[in-house]
Amino acid sequence: MPTSYDVRLLQKKEIAEGTMEFTLEKPKGFEYRAGQYGDLVLPPSTGLDDSNNKHGFSFVSAPFEDTLRMATRMRDSLYKRAAAKVPEGVMVQLLALWGDFTLQKNEAVPAVFITGGIGITPVRSIIAQATHDKTNHKITLIYANRTPAQAAYTDELKRLATENKNFTFVPVYTSTQGHVNAKLIKQHVLDVALPRYYLSGPEGMVRAMRSLLIEIGADEDNIRTEEFEGY
Repeated sequence: MPTSYDVRLLQKKEIAEGTMEFTLEKPKGFEYRAGQYGDLVLPPSTGLDDSNNKHGFSFVSAPFEDTLRMATRMRDSLYKRAAAKVPEGVMVQLLALWGDFTLQKNEAVPAVFITGGIGITPVRSIIAQATHDKTNHKITLIYANRTPAQAAYTDELKRLATENKNFTFVPVYTSTQGHVNAKLIKQHVLDVALPRYYLSGPEGMVRAMRSLLIEIGADEDNIRTEEFEGY
């Protein structure tokens, strides 16, 4: 059973075209692993009820940080329309904790993240925490968006890549570069069979990348996925 926390919505802001980030108070003693997620329950003042007032979001924030952050693409749904209107300072409910989309403990195995759109949320948490902890994981992130304006956290990811000598950031903009393909992966992953792969983003993208990786020689047992439905 998840634990329920009453927390204050500290801030909400647009962080990319059509993408909003919500910053929450971090409950005292709250612990999680980078890559995990919780449910954000909107207050009754939104007019929503138990059938539509809850949505799961990965934590963008890393465990070492003082607040909790979540982000979402603002589609035209009852929940997201209501979330956009919730005032800063209002109390909301957090139900947590779920998820095993977390970085492997074996630092000798490279980690390759192939991420699309809002799938960046757990990945930002993982990379920020690994950088903070100064782990020896060799991490490569291939992050695809249609345009630079739609890509969240790119400035921060570039900064992390300068701070962390073990982290390589590869932004891909499909409107000009095309979709992630075998050639691009092999350009940045010298031994395709070696890494642990983490795929996150829209369901169709995750399925396509999984099939592509297996086709080019990745070990199917070394592929973890996190599909973002309804985005």
